[in-house]
Amino acid sequence: MSKKRVAVIFGGRSGEHEVSLNSAASVIGALDGDRYEVIPVAITREGKWLAGVEPARMLAGGDPAQLGRPVVLPADPTVGGLVSVDGGRVQVGDLTPVDVVIPVLHGTFGEDGTVQGLLELANIPYVGAGVMASAVGMDKIIMKTLFARHGLPQVNFRYCSRRDWERNRQAVLSEVEQLGYPLFVKPANLGSSVGISKARSREELVPAMDLAAGYDRKIIVEEFVPAREVEVSVLGNDDPMASLPGEIIPLNEFYDYEAKYVEGKSDLVIPARLPAETMLELQRLAIKVFKALDCAGMARVDFFLRKDNGAVLVNEINTIPGFTRTSMYPKLWEATGITYPELLDRLIELALERHREKNRSRTTFQPPVRALIEQVK
Repeated sequence: MSKKRVAVIFGGRSGEHEVSLNSAASVIGALDGDRYEVIPVAITREGKWLAGVEPARMLAGGDPAQLGRPVVLPADPTVGGLVSVDGGRVQVGDLTPVDVVIPVLHGTFGEDGTVQGLLELANIPYVGAGVMASAVGMDKIIMKTLFARHGLPQVNFRYCSRRDWERNRQAVLSEVEQLGYPLFVKPANLGSSVGISKARSREELVPAMDLAAGYDRKIIVEEFVPAREVEVSVLGNDDPMASLPGEIIPLNEFYDYEAKYVEGKSDLVIPARLPAETMLELQRLAIKVFKALDCAGMARVDFFLRKDNGAVLVNEINTIPGFTRTSMYPKLWEATGITYPELLDRLIELALERHREKNRSRTTFQPPVRALIEQVK
């Protein structure tokens, strides 16, 4: 049996560039060499695509331009792979065919539907959510508005544009302060807790808004709820399944970037110590969230569990969750009975299944003859 050619795309123009490199290094290391021919593809901070670059060497400080060869992925669906670039000129004859893509891209220009759109145009199967689900899952404001439409429980929130914040700070402050302190301030389109602050007063709120505005043109502010933080992994396409829930106990004040990615800064309890009925409710809601966005392949759904009454609140969904061996998404599946390499196998099969299903849809339409005659008239 011939090997499937799997392009693992990582890096990107995002504040989560390093997180992506770590995830990609784990994914590439776990893919079965007997089943897959792995093609590492790095996207530099400037947006240049380079094939053959190992993420570990980039993490070590290597210059990506010296580690790989420039390539592009044409949107033309008849090409079906990566084409080399030499001196700014596309080398049409130098093609690396690709059977399936694993986008290990966190944040903007990767997790937000942009790369997924390119892969759709190129008609190449890829792991994870499609264009719409990726875009909605990236934008916390649109995401939470959709959650509300589906009747999903969540914390109260307000939002504004960067332009509104710069033009009329007083009006924005008066609006968001209606939620009451403390408040969480976040860029609307970023993950890994980048640009997030906890504000206990107006003196802290103003720099928190400035920080978030530096990362995105939209800012979301959420009320603080004393709660436990619980996460559930979801796997599948039209019939998804949910993992056992896991609890995060941050040793910092909240689950910030350092708590997520610096060893020893948080404790993971898998499975979470919860009553059976609460576990089932978390799994039910995780699948409901996944379906509400029409996700595919994988996602991690994050919850708050109120400390005062035990109520479950949906926080957010991550359509390309962290994928290192110590990340919650694979660790939850490991506790549920699916190993890291097996998880990657399943995700690749789900990508191919989704691609086959999409290609069943018609892309042409032949109007009836009568309609054509009417158009001529």
